[in-house]
Amino acid sequence: MKGAGCMDFERMRDLMVERQIIARGIKDERVISAFRNVPRHKFVPRYHQNDSYDDCPLPIGSGQTISQPYMVALMTECLNLDAADKVMEIGTGSGYQAAILAGLCTAVYTVERKEDLLRMAKNIFRELDIANIFTKLGDGTLGWEDNAPYQKIIVTAAAGMVPQPLIEQLGEGGILVMPVGGVFSQELTRIRKKKGQITYELICGCSFVPLIGKYGYKDD
Repeated sequence: MKGAGCMDFERMRDLMVERQIIARGIKDERVISAFRNVPRHKFVPRYHQNDSYDDCPLPIGSGQTISQPYMVALMTECLNLDAADKVMEIGTGSGYQAAILAGLCTAVYTVERKEDLLRMAKNIFRELDIANIFTKLGDGTLGWEDNAPYQKIIVTAAAGMVPQPLIEQLGEGGILVMPVGGVFSQELTRIRKKKGQITYELICGCSFVPLIGKYGYKDD
C-alpha cells in the first residue's frame, strides 16, 4: 500500500467529483467547483489519508466522522447558497464542510462542542488560509445568537426535531438543512422560513451521529 506522501490526491479528488458527486446528480457548478478546490485529505487523520476520497464517511476521532463526500455535496446544494449569504454550521467536526461553504458564501459561523476537534479544524483553516470561517466552542443546539440572523443554517448531526433556537436564528426567507429522526436513521430535511411560517421538505434517508445538547440528545 502506498504511503500518503505517494498518493496523487489531486487525481483522486477529480475522480471523487466525477464519480461520486456529478454522477449522482449534483448540478450546481459552484458546489462542484468547491469540491474540486478543497483538499479533503487535509481534514482526515494521516492514517486515513489514502482513503480520504473514498465513497464513505471516515472516523476523525472523539467518536465523530467526516461525512461521505456525496452527502456533504447534497447538503451544500440543498442550501441554495448565494455569495452574499451568512451561514451558520452546527457541528464543525473535521472542518471539511465549513471549508466547502467558505468558498460559496461571505462568512461561515461554525459551532463545535468538542475542543480537540475544533482545535484541529482551526489549524487546518489556517494552513489553507481560509479567513472567512469563524469558530465557537459550545452547545450547537443553542446556535450562535450574537451573529443572527443567518440566511442559511446547516446541521451536521441528527436530532429528533429542529432545535428551536436554530429556527429563531434563521432569517426571513432562509433555509436550514439537517438530518431529522431517530438515533440510527434519519431523513435529510430542508426547512424554509417564509413570513414566519416553517415548512419541511424531506430530501432522502441518511445516518448521522447524534446532535448532543440542550435541545438535542443528552451526553452519556
